[in-house]
This record gives sequence, C-alpha cells and structure tokens, in this order.
Amino acid sequence: MEEPATFARLEAAGVVAVLVLDREEDGPPVAEALMAGGVTAMELTLRTPAAIGALRAIRREVPEMLAGIGTILTPTQVAAVVEAGGAFGVSPGLNPRVVEAALAARLPFAPGICTPSDIERGLEYDRKLVKFFPAEASGGLKYLHNIAAPYAHLGVRYMPLGGVGTGNMGAYLADPHVAAIGGSWLAPRETIRAGRWADITEAARAAIAQRDFVRRTAADVSL
Repeated sequence: MEEPATFARLEAAGVVAVLVLDREEDGPPVAEALMAGGVTAMELTLRTPAAIGALRAIRREVPEMLAGIGTILTPTQVAAVVEAGGAFGVSPGLNPRVVEAALAARLPFAPGICTPSDIERGLEYDRKLVKFFPAEASGGLKYLHNIAAPYAHLGVRYMPLGGVGTGNMGAYLADPHVAAIGGSWLAPRETIRAGRWADITEAARAAIAQRDFVRRTAADVSL
C-alpha cells in the first residue's frame, strides 16, 4: 500500500495498539481481540525476537488488521519488516540511515521526534507524519503545541506515544495536531501472556468509544 493511503488508514483508525509479544503465536489472537473491539491498527515492537514472526502470522490469518512494526533501529530491521509484509514502520527517534532505508524500500515510515530540530530533520525527508515520543514525559500537549506551531502550515501531523492512556487519550485525540495516538494499555504484555483476549477486546472497545465521542463532538462544534 502506498504511503499516503497507509497514513490515511492510521488517521482513520485513530488508536494504534502498541504491543510487546513474547510468542509468535500470540499475534493472531491479539489482532482478532483488538479488531473485535474496533481497533484496526497495531504496532508490534522489535523488543523481542517474536515480533517479525508474529507479523507474518497476522498478515496470514488476520489480513484486515493494519499491522506495522515499531522500535526499528537499523536498516537491516527495515529490510526484515518489508520482507515480512509490514504495513508501516515506526522508530523511537530519527536515525537518518533508518529513514533512508525505509524510503528506499518504500516502507511507509514515521520516525520519532521530540524537538523542533527533530521535526526539521524529518521534513528534510518529507516526513509529514511523525511519532511524538515520549509524549507525556516531554511535556504532553502543552509542549507539543509549542514545538508544532512553527510547522503547522506544512501539514506535519503527530502520533503521540508514551504516557498516553485512558485518562488523557481524549484530549490528545481532540488536538488538531494529532493524527492518531498509540499505547500499550490496550494489550499489556502480561495480559497477552495470560491469554486474556476478552480483556483486550474490552479495552479496545472503551478506547474506540472515546475516539468516537471526540469525533462526534468535533463534528457538532464545526456545524
């Protein structure tokens, strides 16, 4: 899928589940549990060896899920993500070698940013969707407003991760700078290990209810 279409799907999803998987076989049931609750995008982090195998399994068994890979730190990992059929890639920071490898491989890619300098480096690579990380530890929405303002006319959009959860996700989703949010609260590592799929579905359903409420409110205000 081309990058604009992939990013449009991420923005339409609004909520991206960020996962740490210890077993490849957990990939499909987690994806199914998330989709049952309305979450249609997920990021498997390369923090364990299971991520790539889980991605392959999800692509095979739950193809309707928009499944990408996060914590991409090297060009070699970019190649592995592309080979496994990742829909998109995300990194915690902005490594020029990784961004260049993703662009060369035509992998839709959102690097991580935390400062105006990061945003400007991303713009050199035409990165208009970036990961704001770590969101809350950096100063949250107030900080994002300050660093995003000089680039708003360029159409830069942000995916905050890090400290985003049920208590503040509504505020983030309502912000005009934010394309989508991500977090691990939807499917914590321990919940996945225990196979508590119903808990994941319920968390996903609650998140989507908040997303829909924010969108309805925004639509009403614009009338």
